[in-house]
Amino acid sequence: MSTPKKLHMIGNAHLDPVWLWRWQEGFQEIKATFRSALDRLEEYDDFIFTSSSAAYYEWIEHNNPRMLEEIKARVREGRWVLCGGWWVQPDCNLPSGESFVRQGLYGQRYFRQTFGMTATIGYNVDSFGHHGMLPQILRKSGMSHYVFMRPMAHEKEMDQSLFWWESPDGSRVLTYRVPFGYNTNTDQYSELQQRVSEAEALLGQEQAAAGMAFYGVGNHGGGPTKRNIEHVRELAAASDDMAIAFSSPLRFFEEAMASGTAYPVHRDDLQKHASGCYSVHSGVKKWNRQAEHLLVNAEAWGAIAAWTTGATYAREDMHRAWKATLFNQFHDILAGTSIQEAYEDAQDLYGETKAIAARAMNHGMQALSWDIAIPPEEGMLPIVVWNSHPWEVTQAVELEVSFPGWVALSSCKGNELLLDDEGREVAWQLLQSQATADFRTRIAFVAAVPATGYRVYRLYRRPEEDAPREYGPAVAVSEYVLENAKLRLELDPATGTIKSLRDKQGGGEVLRAGGGRALVLQDLSDTWSHDTVRFDDIVGEFQAVRLRLVEQGPVKAVIHVESEYHRSTLVQEYHLHAQSDAVEVRAELDWQEPRAMLKLHFPLAGHAERGTYEIPYGHIERPLNGEEEPGLQWTDLSGTDHGRRIGLSLLNDCKYSFDMRDNAMNMTVTRSPIYAHHVPASLSTERAYTHIDIGIQTFRYALLPHQGDWRQAGTVRRTIELNHPAMTLLETYHEGPLPQRASFVSIDHPAVIASAIKLAEDDDALIVRCIETAGTAARATIRFPYWDRAFTADFTACELKTFRIPRDAQEPIREVDLLEMGLAEER
Repeated sequence: MSTPKKLHMIGNAHLDPVWLWRWQEGFQEIKATFRSALDRLEEYDDFIFTSSSAAYYEWIEHNNPRMLEEIKARVREGRWVLCGGWWVQPDCNLPSGESFVRQGLYGQRYFRQTFGMTATIGYNVDSFGHHGMLPQILRKSGMSHYVFMRPMAHEKEMDQSLFWWESPDGSRVLTYRVPFGYNTNTDQYSELQQRVSEAEALLGQEQAAAGMAFYGVGNHGGGPTKRNIEHVRELAAASDDMAIAFSSPLRFFEEAMASGTAYPVHRDDLQKHASGCYSVHSGVKKWNRQAEHLLVNAEAWGAIAAWTTGATYAREDMHRAWKATLFNQFHDILAGTSIQEAYEDAQDLYGETKAIAARAMNHGMQALSWDIAIPPEEGMLPIVVWNSHPWEVTQAVELEVSFPGWVALSSCKGNELLLDDEGREVAWQLLQSQATADFRTRIAFVAAVPATGYRVYRLYRRPEEDAPREYGPAVAVSEYVLENAKLRLELDPATGTIKSLRDKQGGGEVLRAGGGRALVLQDLSDTWSHDTVRFDDIVGEFQAVRLRLVEQGPVKAVIHVESEYHRSTLVQEYHLHAQSDAVEVRAELDWQEPRAMLKLHFPLAGHAERGTYEIPYGHIERPLNGEEEPGLQWTDLSGTDHGRRIGLSLLNDCKYSFDMRDNAMNMTVTRSPIYAHHVPASLSTERAYTHIDIGIQTFRYALLPHQGDWRQAGTVRRTIELNHPAMTLLETYHEGPLPQRASFVSIDHPAVIASAIKLAEDDDALIVRCIETAGTAARATIRFPYWDRAFTADFTACELKTFRIPRDAQEPIREVDLLEMGLAEER
């Protein structure tokens, strides 16, 4: 006799803390839903409830601790099942890799602290696609299984609902796609009966032994009702050929693993659903990128200062700041699909995060800089330049200064002197200040700063009798051309677009004429762009109205381009620094086009062959088919031109949506649908609607031409430098134990980066997280020069490793998991 098929009935509640409501309403609904679930557990001794998201339990803990005690009892009993060891159910495309690590770090540690256990099942049933590095992050966060729903069957065909999902490093999680929905709309018997019938048919189609069916009324909390539970009992009693049982994802996966079945393997990301979410609401996406970089860098300088000077490490403040950012990464917030008021709340919460992180970073840097020995010299202004990255950075820095004892603009005559820590003269350039005042100015110079370290530069006023210093022009300019030893950029005065971008180091022409065209597309899709994968309806483009050279000197030159389309304006400033192999563009857009989209167009010279996108802690190649795709800080289009290998990496500081087609790469700058417009809801001519992204936004991007591919170009490092450039701090004279140049962390392999440097959660050990970024095996030596320590580690392709470095040099350095719990071998 064959074993009967089994349907695991998963009682749950779909809880969006923010969506068509603000978080305050979501907070109340979570309490009401949890109260209802507890009551059902009391009334039905066979009922099981499944729930996720550590943030909700922390809310309950602080607001109704008695309810949390009830939940704890049901968790111990095994009838309240914790799934999803993350802080919330985030968007699973747009956060950084480190943000996904922190979802697990704070979520799982909260579960262990509160319930004495961690979740083994990742659970993101409503997120709008899932990036391909998640299996590794899940496994190293203690989760061996995953449950998702989107993309659904009509969006992505898959052979089975249950499969192994494998990331590039070889990590696997057994994954289940929820086939028919994560909730039920009513508590009518007919609806649940149809759900069970559909599930039984799918089991037969897939020749599977078991499946899951999710039930619980509502899409705004609610959960299983008494009638739901009684209907499940009735269906179980009436079923002859399929076992129907109250269950949980945990039981389902335990039985699936025990069955010995060989499940298929999927090696790709899980896309795509709601492609408009990659670009809609530029504001929340920029706030998120800024917060992520600030948090990581604040931790790094705080940890280094704690080890070096004994300064206080703001651990609890950083926890609060990270949790605020993780909450805002909830899929209906970061994706841009919530109501307008919800983004006022999100901006406030990101503001809190950024303020905490900025204070913590300044605290660490000031503690270190105050310990640098800077002897007093009359008329000298000390400038400390900081590099957060574990490789030496040579980068143009800009800062506002007030010279001691003299008026900047009226008395700066070009005979001022800038020296590095070894007394060598450094070229510098006077820029227009952000302040319109005679005693404030802005300067730029190229600084070479050691890995995760600092360097002191000194600015002097020379005696009046000294002749002004004449620096050779490092950037050749004309009205429409910028050129240094590596690149030549020519703009078209008629259109304001790029006429030519030449890689002078052997790569030749990289872009066809028309690079940087600002294309306007009509976009009548809803906020999510449901069932839309391509945006093709070009209705116009911006036209240049003014080009002018606004800065030139020994450090950099800048051409300012103003363009217009209807009532919208776009200002782009093309910056070329003396030693740079990339063109940086600083843009300000005043967008006044409702239900439209703006894309910047970059046509590759020659034939495009390969399109690559950064994903969280990894990269992925996708077809050049014009479909809208998610990406993070960089994308790359590479190919050939008359036998030579060419390519262009497009770096950005706050954009996430791209497409590649017809030998071109396009970056989506903005979309302006109506707030929270969800088809099939129709629009009325009698109502006034508010459109997203109407108004002013700023962003930066850079064009990095290369030969070979993006690996040889150092694209990963360069985009990190764009998103978090070298920083400056004006100092004064004082004694101290630190030298005028120091490095604290360095990595000798170009493809291995340190993505996080922080103090451990439980003590003062240093945590250093590293990722291999090129997709090949690597051996890297991680050094701590100031403390004279080092170790070597081997990485497989795209492997993520976390190391614990004890304060006591006599203790061994060990590899730990992403929760900083499990210990691996000594180093």
